Amino acid sequence: MGKAHANLSAQDRLKQDAARAALDLIKPKLTTTSVVGVGTGSTTNFFIDALAEIKHVFDAAVSSSEASAQRLRNHGIHVLDLNAAPRVDVYVDGADEVNPVGQLIKGGGAALTREKIVASAADEFICIVDESKVVDTLGQFPLPVEVIPMARSLVGRGLVDLGGQPVWREGVTTDNGNWILDVHEFMVADPLVMETAINNLAGVVCNGLFAINAADTVLVAAGSGVTQLQSRDT
Repeated sequence: MGKAHANLSAQDRLKQDAARAALDLIKPKLTTTSVVGVGTGSTTNFFIDALAEIKHVFDAAVSSSEASAQRLRNHGIHVLDLNAAPRVDVYVDGADEVNPVGQLIKGGGAALTREKIVASAADEFICIVDESKVVDTLGQFPLPVEVIPMARSLVGRGLVDLGGQPVWREGVTTDNGNWILDVHEFMVADPLVMETAINNLAGVVCNGLFAINAADTVLVAAGSGVTQLQSRDT
């Protein structure tokens, strides 16, 4: 890994470091019947590449996106549909932002609904990020909201009423056939309350706040090494 690691950008090296820390954390827990949930995005891609090294010690993977599923298959990892998985032992994914108690904003890659589904199905949720993703208050990164296409304007007006400035992510269709509104200027003081309020807007499929199902463990990579930010139970 040394030479390949050295050829990466500084931020990509941190992403790879976080991914490998997650691999080290889960490897002792895996058995030949284990199912590993995998998310979507650039940091998760490093985890998928690392996971391939131990594909012989677990049974299969469940993915939150078609892109990640294909990357897993390219490594020879068996991919199950979630409905066919007896359980998901652990889910590993990145985030666009994380606060000090492990609540997240996700969805920059438009896979937020499937990510939330697989995270909810897993016994353990491990989030891997570089230090640039850690914030005191969520909302500097625009909050993605997946909507039924016919409800785009309706949901947009509701998001304005909640204090945000929604922008349609034109040209993007989710794996579920829906659209994304990115909510700008939306500092989220109470993620639990806001996640529920957005979900209650008619036409919303899912939103990118992961507060009700926050990460159990957040691994943060910095120049000084990888540290565990916080568990939601602490």
